[in-house]
Amino acid sequence: MTFSIRVSGAAEAAVAAHLPTLIGDYVASRITNLDPTLWGPEAEDEASKRLGWVQAVSVSRPLVPEIVALREELAAKGVDRFVLAGMGGSSLAPEVITQTAGVELTILDSTAPGQVLAALDGGLERTALVVSSKSGSTVETDSQRRVFEAAFRDLGIDPAERIIVVTDPGSPLDESARAAGYRVFNADPTVGGRYSALTAFGLVPSGLAGADIAELLDEAEASLLEVAIDAPENPALVLGAAIAGTLTPDGSARRDKLGLITDGTHIVGLPDWIEQLIAESTGKEGTGILPVVLLPVSPELESKPADLQIVRLVDDADEVEHRHPGEILVSGTLGAQLVVWEYATAIAGRMLGINPFDQPDVESAKVAARGLLDARPEPVAPAFVEAGVEVRVSDPALAESGTIQGVLDALWATLPADGYVSIQAYVNRLEVPQLQGLREMVAADSGRPTTFGWGPRFLHSTGQYHKGGPAQGVFLQITERTETDVEIPGRPFTFGQLIEAQAAGDATVLAEHGRPVVTLTLADPQADVLALFEAAQ
Repeated sequence: MTFSIRVSGAAEAAVAAHLPTLIGDYVASRITNLDPTLWGPEAEDEASKRLGWVQAVSVSRPLVPEIVALREELAAKGVDRFVLAGMGGSSLAPEVITQTAGVELTILDSTAPGQVLAALDGGLERTALVVSSKSGSTVETDSQRRVFEAAFRDLGIDPAERIIVVTDPGSPLDESARAAGYRVFNADPTVGGRYSALTAFGLVPSGLAGADIAELLDEAEASLLEVAIDAPENPALVLGAAIAGTLTPDGSARRDKLGLITDGTHIVGLPDWIEQLIAESTGKEGTGILPVVLLPVSPELESKPADLQIVRLVDDADEVEHRHPGEILVSGTLGAQLVVWEYATAIAGRMLGINPFDQPDVESAKVAARGLLDARPEPVAPAFVEAGVEVRVSDPALAESGTIQGVLDALWATLPADGYVSIQAYVNRLEVPQLQGLREMVAADSGRPTTFGWGPRFLHSTGQYHKGGPAQGVFLQITERTETDVEIPGRPFTFGQLIEAQAAGDATVLAEHGRPVVTLTLADPQADVLALFEAAQ
């Protein structure tokens, strides 16, 4: 088998309870046969346009020689560095594929000016840019394309020789890119972004960077029969039942938090891709499954919340089964993992009674950001400033202590019994990668599962869950003051203004949904991170 799964404890009980129904309803074979009725009448229209991922392996095969030939053509011209401008599914899958393959791909999925500059400064003479967007209207990707076009021209390089576009056929980006003479790869328009790992969106940047995409498709193809059969040994049915049906120890509720741990597997970064797939697919209509990316030593494992189910990604699920009772253990090739998790997420959507192919709450943050960019209001005055850190809150009561530590304590105090904390860092993560360590401290301090997302990247990932899922979250936003900025050609705003509007817009939408939000703005990110760590401890 290309994929192995082992369940025990409550997860095993969930599989025993739900698997017969999934098999009796022919769920696996109906997905394979592109049956859009599986998710109910309200989802049928959307599902009828979004099941192309089931056939991605065969549809994508002809792309492989084209991608390899383009890579060789560019290499002959001295181009051996690739930057990917893409958000959400357009970047998360290539990130996993290239990291696992051990090849270099610069992922530009941020509007932080410092990160944009870093991508520009890596040697444009030998750089090609891959622009990935289904429509081309994604503001981050459009802005990144514009700044690279100008930079290439400034060096006397024709952008048409260095920019490769991946988009849906007939999209505005497809038409404008072809008119500009760019090399265009069309993806299957019947595949949504988060299910697009094995389409042109996942394969073009990964293959250009040097990953063996033919082998990836071979791995995926080897798993297709396993996930298509309506039988107890189908790993996707088992995984779907386990992640959507496992109950808390007292049997009173569903475990709606899913801890994802990489523990010895050869695959690098898979939890970040799974996080987007599950959160955006299931977090809606007041329900969902919240993925929480953990370390093998995270606080949530030491004192495990009743509503948290652990999935451990290992190299051999059979070998380590006895060491991790009560957990879901999975192992397999990368291609198989991509296929099984896609099937399992669609199956989980059926079990939850929601449409796993739409994202109804993603647009609200975009609208709020656009409104702020148009209106350019004066920044809201902070509730107080401590050690150079500006503190803003959605509810004045959160700031009554006048200290950062007190504000955090007040924020944790608003957590419901089944709540979670979301840390959202709108900063240049190349300068302060250690900020991600704040997640471990907050999880320990709050006593609840804690997610961490780099902004605005997470808006295309867990952003849907935070607004459309259960009203359980409290939100810690971290932004930065920086003198670094980058103009966006043809736009009346800069990257600095864009990321500021994205953070403020999302905070506004969260507050409108009744979610408590604390925003900490760092004047000196590298120094102020220490103050945050001290407050969180």
